[in-house]
Amino acid sequence: QWCDERFDFQATFLQCLAKHVPNIYSAEMDPLVEKQEEMVQAAILYPLECYLFGEDPDIFLEKLQQSGTSQLCGKVFKGGETTYSCRDCAVDPTCVLCIDCFQNSIHKNHRYKMHSSTGGGFCDCGDTEAWKAGPLCTKHEPGASSSPKENSECQLNEEIMEHSRRVFPSVIKYIVDMLIWEEEKELPVELTISREKVDSYYCVLFNDEHHSYDHVIYSLQRALGCELSEAQLHTTAIDKEGRRAVKAGHYASCQEAKEEIKRHSENVSQRPLHVEVLHADVMAHQKFALRLGSWLNKLMSYSSDFRQIFCQICLKEEAGSENPCFISKLMLWDARLHKGARKVLHELIFSSFFMEMEYKKLFAVEFVKYYKALQKEYISDDHDRVLSVTALSVQMFTVPTLARHLIEEQNVITTITETLLEVLPEYLDKNDKFNFQGYSQDKLNRVYAVIYDLRYVLVSKPTVWTDRLRERFLEGFVSFLRILTCMQGMEEIKRQIGQHIEVDPDWEAAIAIQMQLKNILLMFQEWCACDEELLLRSYRECHKAVMRCSTNGRSREKTVFHLCGHTLESRPYRVSADPVSIHLPLSRTLAGLHVRLSKTGAISRLHEFVSPEEFQVELLVEYPLRCLVLVAQVAAEMWRRNGLSLISQVFYYQDVKCREEMYDKDIIMLQIGASLMDPNQFLLLILQRYELADAFKKIKPTKDQDLIKQYNVLIEEMLQILIYVVGERYMPGISNVTKEDVIMREIIHLLCIEPMAHSAITKSLPENENNETGLENVIDKVATFKKPGVSGHGVYELKDECLKEFNMFFYHYTKTQHSKAEHTQKKRRKQENRDEALPPPPPPDFSPAFSNVVRILNCDVMMHILRTLLQRAVELETHLWTEAMIQMVLHLLSLGLLEEKQQLQKSPEEEVTFDFYHKATRMGSSALNAVNVLMLLEKLKRVPQLEAQKDTVNWILQMFDMVKRLREKSSLATLGATSGPEATKGDETQSTQDKEKAERKRKAEAARLHRQKIMAQMSALQRNFIETHKLLYENTLEAQGKDDAIMEEESISSGVDYSRIALGPKRGPSVAEKEVLTCILCQEEQEVKLESAAMVLSACVQKSTALTQNRSRILQLSGDALDPLFMHPDLPCGTHTGSCGHVMHAACWQK
Repeated sequence: QWCDERFDFQATFLQCLAKHVPNIYSAEMDPLVEKQEEMVQAAILYPLECYLFGEDPDIFLEKLQQSGTSQLCGKVFKGGETTYSCRDCAVDPTCVLCIDCFQNSIHKNHRYKMHSSTGGGFCDCGDTEAWKAGPLCTKHEPGASSSPKENSECQLNEEIMEHSRRVFPSVIKYIVDMLIWEEEKELPVELTISREKVDSYYCVLFNDEHHSYDHVIYSLQRALGCELSEAQLHTTAIDKEGRRAVKAGHYASCQEAKEEIKRHSENVSQRPLHVEVLHADVMAHQKFALRLGSWLNKLMSYSSDFRQIFCQICLKEEAGSENPCFISKLMLWDARLHKGARKVLHELIFSSFFMEMEYKKLFAVEFVKYYKALQKEYISDDHDRVLSVTALSVQMFTVPTLARHLIEEQNVITTITETLLEVLPEYLDKNDKFNFQGYSQDKLNRVYAVIYDLRYVLVSKPTVWTDRLRERFLEGFVSFLRILTCMQGMEEIKRQIGQHIEVDPDWEAAIAIQMQLKNILLMFQEWCACDEELLLRSYRECHKAVMRCSTNGRSREKTVFHLCGHTLESRPYRVSADPVSIHLPLSRTLAGLHVRLSKTGAISRLHEFVSPEEFQVELLVEYPLRCLVLVAQVAAEMWRRNGLSLISQVFYYQDVKCREEMYDKDIIMLQIGASLMDPNQFLLLILQRYELADAFKKIKPTKDQDLIKQYNVLIEEMLQILIYVVGERYMPGISNVTKEDVIMREIIHLLCIEPMAHSAITKSLPENENNETGLENVIDKVATFKKPGVSGHGVYELKDECLKEFNMFFYHYTKTQHSKAEHTQKKRRKQENRDEALPPPPPPDFSPAFSNVVRILNCDVMMHILRTLLQRAVELETHLWTEAMIQMVLHLLSLGLLEEKQQLQKSPEEEVTFDFYHKATRMGSSALNAVNVLMLLEKLKRVPQLEAQKDTVNWILQMFDMVKRLREKSSLATLGATSGPEATKGDETQSTQDKEKAERKRKAEAARLHRQKIMAQMSALQRNFIETHKLLYENTLEAQGKDDAIMEEESISSGVDYSRIALGPKRGPSVAEKEVLTCILCQEEQEVKLESAAMVLSACVQKSTALTQNRSRILQLSGDALDPLFMHPDLPCGTHTGSCGHVMHAACWQK
């Protein structure tokens, strides 16, 4: 009937459908599927195929199938199906293979990952852009399935092409019209036959993700009065297909059923079920439209020509009309379609557009054109992402050439970021900052999908930059900065004083978004770094954004802070009293860009883009510094009343999942500050922000133990940050290291704690945008794998040559890891019979842009800090110093000496401006620091509490000596001593030992003279006393001269030996012999002195009748009159005190 050319195909086709479709799909409540399918084939599809192919469809399709396959696999994954990704060859982790292609590819011998598909993905076999190598499996290689000459797909003849161009538009239009048909009672005019309208309706229930199975079953049973089994059947069908007719009948009865279902479902949960009443014919045609979709789908798998014709028709816009093209109409309607229809639509897109590269490009353009609308629909929809058309973004955005095209032509980065800004405004507070209090988890999860799209677009960096790409990318970057501006300083917190916070605020959403953005931030920085011009312009934009966020709160007057003759003017701000935020993505992005400027060398041109007046480094440092102070104060338990939410945020701030774009960047920002500010000003700012200004002035003793503890922790935290600022240089750009070096150092420090399994190391390393840690490339250089024994797992052990890289204050150690690593390394050195000093390894040199950071080591304020702390330890003040603090001071001293040694070895003395040695050995001007650091270290060795640090102190003293010799040697060399540039190592060690001996001798002599002087003073006093009381001492002089030898040894210059008379008129001065005892509990030795810590014995006091003459009398141990320590005059019993004789510290005993 369609073969006659004169017929208008479309009209005839629709008439045929109008006639047959309602009859075929009449029984919707319990359909006979096989019968329906037979009738569809006979009445509609067979005649249609005959017209299209011009011969028997089966024979024709058989021929087509034989003629060759497409190079692309195109298999669409079902939920739960296994997919494979090659870690060596995939361009990014979204490139996957189906099991057949994987088994027949080269990748099965590589490092691969297996995943379970969430459904809706697409096998990438045959896509040359998805694989660095082996894009084709043996099945899809050209010529694999047919003879070589027929390796391309069979071309259809012109006649069939002509027929397709007539058939496809009508079929596609019918499918689109029926899927987006909104009238419940009427059909389009062309599908209505003149026969009168039948009053036959269905009550149709639609699937949603809000109601559970049980809700729906319960509602159906109550509303329709049906059996449980029937309700279950309906519910399963609804979940699978997306909709189901649950009642058939007249309009009124269906309407009544609809209201009942809604009422019951609303009682069970807050929201009613989605129910509609549809005319039987509408239902039939919609069902047949999906059947036709599947038919087209099958057809397109046979030939590329069919696919191309389909794509052309779908993309064709009506001339002169504003309406979108067919495919866009369907996409925009996607969120309103039911599950079954969505599946058919997505399969159509996969089998047509995604199999033809040029049409994929055109489809992507349409997709981006309506991107905002589609994402908003998805966010307000409640179906899973897999069932949304937005999930197709991964298929387009991850193709490098396509992503480039979309950035240049469609400005896709800006589109995505603007979509984000449009879907998040409900979370903005009055200051235009995000605040996620009371957020909906499901809705935010949908927003993450938009963030993921941004990640997909940025996943592969461009190799060639065109001007247009540069402009468009920068536009997108500036738009992205607007999102970061809303995050900079969001969810500020204020310290609770007095009472505990009542409700913990929601903190998870902000941290989760930070995690989602971590890789995107890194990728933006990497993109910027690809091109010098772009990097500088991005830096300028980012700097502007940071400045805009930092200008608030400038109204306060500046305060002045003096220390060591240096002055700092700054705006008053206290972390413990003013609002502070842990979220600073703008500042951290700027830090990342700054490091990349330094790495590429473009930093030399920075002044052209940001003038030095505009730069304002103090403002840039301010916010990251506040954040680090907050972390220190949390450690000092000053924020206990703010509850768990803050502790959790601080945990994530330093955790491996977030630290790259949080903690690490804050340290870098401080390094940028240290490299550009005056070192003394920088340290004064740090002291002020840590609220330690008073702790380093002359201190007044306080009895408040909590306050002392708080100060101690803050000082320790501050010293630790100073160690990191000066010592943490493993970052490409801060020093000349590679990413491999950085990962190797991370692994070395992890293995210094203990040998670890592969999985444990991977968990502790940050992942890049491709979910790789880079572990496998470097692990063999630093560790050896120890195979597992009978049970347990294999572990990596650190190679011995890497142990010298151990840095006790590694900035990614947690407190427990730090102490564990220190313990492990000291134990190891003890076993090897070596000293226990763990000095820092020589750090790599700072790159030129950061070379000024080391100046903070030898500036006045730093010397004052180090000297003050050492002095407190030496004088054994009771507060404001701890062993940990001294350990850090020693570490800083080591860093200073290592730096000077490295500089002296590289260049002659007069060129080295870093004078740590001179500053440390110089006497201070004021009485407060009249002792130099070298003297303090000598005294420190004699402090019993710091016995454990003795080896480190010795190491530092040797370093002082070495630096001194290097300076002397280079000055000798400049005087003209050209003999040997360097003495041999043997001579050096020899002379060091000689010097040490001479030094010891000198000290012993000084001590002897000091003792003599004191004893002489005492004798003189005694003589004076005897002269004035002559009568008492008539026979004093007789005992003279007996123990001269002993006196000689004690170096007492007195003539008389009074030293041995304890009581009476001839009592001599008591010269106590030195008594050193060992505490049985802590095993520490201590000299017994009045001013030392008290030592005690444990005693048992009890009644004893050992020598009594009056055993019969019983003493009543009661009343105030009796003291058990004093005996009764009758001596009925005595007091016996016994002790085991083990000495211990009073403090240890109390513990």
